[in-house]
Amino acid sequence: MTSPAIFAPRSGVLARAADWAIRHPRMFVFLMVLPIVLWLGIVYIGALIALLMQSFFSIDEFSGVVQHEFTLKTYAELLRPSNFAIITRTVAMAAAVTLASAVLAFPMAYFAARYARGKWKALFYIGVMLPLWSSYLVKVYAWKLVLAKEGILTWIFAQLHLSWLLDAVLAIPVVGGNSLSVSYLGTFIVFVYIWLPYMIIPVQAALERVPAPLLEAASDLGATPKQSFRMVLLPLALPGIVAGSIFTFSLTLGDYIIPQIVGSGRLFIGQAVYTQQGTAGNIPLAAAFTVVPIVIMGIYLWGARKMGAFDAL
Repeated sequence: MTSPAIFAPRSGVLARAADWAIRHPRMFVFLMVLPIVLWLGIVYIGALIALLMQSFFSIDEFSGVVQHEFTLKTYAELLRPSNFAIITRTVAMAAAVTLASAVLAFPMAYFAARYARGKWKALFYIGVMLPLWSSYLVKVYAWKLVLAKEGILTWIFAQLHLSWLLDAVLAIPVVGGNSLSVSYLGTFIVFVYIWLPYMIIPVQAALERVPAPLLEAASDLGATPKQSFRMVLLPLALPGIVAGSIFTFSLTLGDYIIPQIVGSGRLFIGQAVYTQQGTAGNIPLAAAFTVVPIVIMGIYLWGARKMGAFDAL
C-alpha cells in the first residue's frame, strides 16, 4: 500500500492551478513577477513610447490643432533662444546642486562612516532621514517663508549687522533678486536642502567599504592627509558620490514645484512641460521638452555605470 500524501489534493480549478504553480518553481516565479512586468511594460514604458511619438508631431500655429505627421520641427523649436535657455538653465542648476550636495555630504558621511558608533550612528541616520518624513510641499513653503524679505533669515542678518552682505549678494545680476525667495540663489538653497539626504546615504555606504588599513598604509608610506584623501579616499568613494549624484541631478532636472514656489519666475524644464501641456496646449513641444532630461539622464547613467556607481546604490 502506498502511504497517503501529507496534504491531500485540493479540489477546484484555482486550487489545482496554485498547486501546479508551486510544484513548478520557474512558473511560480514568472507568475509572481508578471504583474510588475505588465505594469512597467504597459503603463510606464508604454506611456514613454506614447510620449516619444507625440514629440514627433507638430502643432499648427494658426489653428492650434496637433498635426499627426512625422516631423522634427518640434525638436527644432527646442533650439530657439528662449527654449534653449530653459534647458541650459535647468542643467546648470542641476549640476550646481549636485556639486554642492557632494561637498556638503562628504564630511558628514565620512564622520558617520569612521567615527559614529552605536547610538550615534543611529542618531545620524535619523537626522538624515527625518527631513524625508515630512511633506515635500510643507518643506518648500517653509523655506519660502524663511527666505522671504520679512523672513527669519533676513532678521538674523539684521541682528548680526550683516544686512549689507545680504544686499550685496542679492545685487549680483544672475543669482540675486529682490529677496532670496525670488532668486536663483534661493532656488539653489532649497534644492540642496531637499535632495541632500539622497547624496549622504550613498556616499556614507561607499565610505563604509573603504578599509581603514588603506589610509594607515598611505600614512606609513609618507602620504600627507591631503595626499591620502586625493589618492586613496576620494577615488574609492567616487562611486558613492556618482551614485548620489544620480538622484540629485535627475530630481533637479525634472522638478517644477520648487522653481514655481521659490524662484525668479524664469522657467525650468519641468515648468515648461507643465506650461506647454496645460496652458498653451502644445503637447508635442511639452513631449519634446520631456525627452531632453530622459536623454541627458540616459547618457549620465551610462557614464555612472562605467564608474561603478551602481555598486554603491
